[in-house]
Amino acid sequence: MNRRYTMRFLSLFGLGLGARSGHAAPPAPGAQAGTPAAAPAVRMTDAEWQQRLPAAAYRVLRQEGTEAPGSSPLNREKRRGTYHCAGCDAPLFSSEAKYESGTGWPSFHTPLPAALGTKTDFKLILPRTEYHCARCGGHQGHVFDDGPRPSGKRYCNNGVALKFAPAAA
Repeated sequence: MNRRYTMRFLSLFGLGLGARSGHAAPPAPGAQAGTPAAAPAVRMTDAEWQQRLPAAAYRVLRQEGTEAPGSSPLNREKRRGTYHCAGCDAPLFSSEAKYESGTGWPSFHTPLPAALGTKTDFKLILPRTEYHCARCGGHQGHVFDDGPRPSGKRYCNNGVALKFAPAAA
C-alpha cells in the first residue's frame, strides 16, 4: 500500500497528517462552527435545484455527497483564476490558494473572504468541520488542520461542486 493510497483512505475519515485526537478543525476565518456565515441568499426548492444542476453536482451540493477521489478534472487545473460554486457561481477560492494535497480532491489553504460557512458534521462518527457556500448553502467539502502555510488548513473540496473561471489574459 503506497502513501498516496493510505492518505486518500485516511482522508475519507478526516484522519491523516495533522489529525488531532479526533477533534474537528476550527471554522474558516470569519465563520463559527455550527453557524452559517449568514442565511443563504440564493434559495430554491429542491425541485428547482434538481432541474438546475447535473445529477452528480446535485448529490454533492444539496445532499452533502462526496465524489470519488481522483475523479475531478479540476485536480489537474493549473491556470490562474477563480474557483466558483457550481450551484450559484459565488467565488470561493483563488487559484493562488490551490495546492496538491495528494488526497484526490482539489485542495485549498485559504478561502476568499466571507465565501464559506461551516458546521460540525458527525456522519463518520468523529466530528469534522463541513464547509459550504455562504451564498446558496451548497456543500463543498471538509476542512482539516493538515494544510500548508499560511493557514495550516486543507479545504478539501468536491470538484463537481466547483466551476473554474480562468483569469483574463
